[in-house]
Amino acid sequence: MIRWIAAIIGYMFFRFPGAIIGFLLGSLFEGMGNSRSSARTLFNQPRKEVSPADFELNLLSLASIVIKADGKVNQSELDYVRKYFVQAYGKEHANASFKVFNEIVKKREISASKIASFLRPRMRYESRLQMIHFLFSIANADGIVSENEVREIHTISQFLGINIRDFESIKAMFFKNPDSAYKILEIDRTATVAEIKKAYRTMVKKYHPDKLQHMDEVYRSGAEEKFKKVQEAYEQLQKEKGF
Repeated sequence: MIRWIAAIIGYMFFRFPGAIIGFLLGSLFEGMGNSRSSARTLFNQPRKEVSPADFELNLLSLASIVIKADGKVNQSELDYVRKYFVQAYGKEHANASFKVFNEIVKKREISASKIASFLRPRMRYESRLQMIHFLFSIANADGIVSENEVREIHTISQFLGINIRDFESIKAMFFKNPDSAYKILEIDRTATVAEIKKAYRTMVKKYHPDKLQHMDEVYRSGAEEKFKKVQEAYEQLQKEKGF
């Protein structure tokens, strides 16, 4: 299984020119020791906060789990992940991240529970919510979010301590149906106008992009997409209820 995962990620990563290994390790793990100690830190040893290198590698690991959820590799999903990392960190840094990640997955099983147990106490709740939104965006890159992908993301969200209503809210942003607006705002179809307004104010506070000012620009851009869906849901209900 490890070889298969490495082959998938390797295909995605090694078809692009990357930095040499010396620069790769220095740029990602400067001040963190050699690559072996960094790998141990990534999966085992406690830290007070998530370093940029740890965050990148863990995010790539979770992305790989979602990408292979259907037992096949979709090129559009691979391209989405790569585009995100290039936009967030630049092409050279992104290539370096992919190479380090590939070296780690050759030797270690990718475990969502271990990754989540590392991230959960070190990341703010709103950042973990955005991580789930990012994983859904990967799954949706080919235009279809499959049941297997939803199942994998749901499992990851549970490990990350995401409330089920928050998970369903984010999930609804990728599924268009008569109940989507209600699920996004985390209310029932029987909600009154007053309850809808209250739910909207609550969601605005929860999903406002300003809560992710500590994250990189591309990550905040994803938060803006989520925030936009909340606004659209509210506007839809305004029209339906006539207020």
